[in-house]
Amino acid sequence: MNGLAQIIITAGAVVTACLTVFGVGRSFAKYLCSVKDRARTRAEHSTAQDKDIARLKEENQLICYGLSAALDGLEQLGANHSVPIAKNKLQKYLNEQAHK
Repeated sequence: MNGLAQIIITAGAVVTACLTVFGVGRSFAKYLCSVKDRARTRAEHSTAQDKDIARLKEENQLICYGLSAALDGLEQLGANHSVPIAKNKLQKYLNEQAHK
């Protein structure tokens, strides 16, 4: 009976070791997949942010052009108090941004 008990104990140890190795391998594979998913999510988020930034830049450009036209119209109508100063500052800002 001693030999049979030893075989059963050895078989149990082998099965336990195999299950442990399988569990560790599975956990490692899940971790690698989660890292890959997070990297893909970050890339998608970055792409979405780039699109939003491009849209906002275009919108800001149109707003600046509209503001410049409005200030120009006010100056032509004779509003000379702070309109020329604001118009000059806006033009200076737009020129500086164009050369960046």
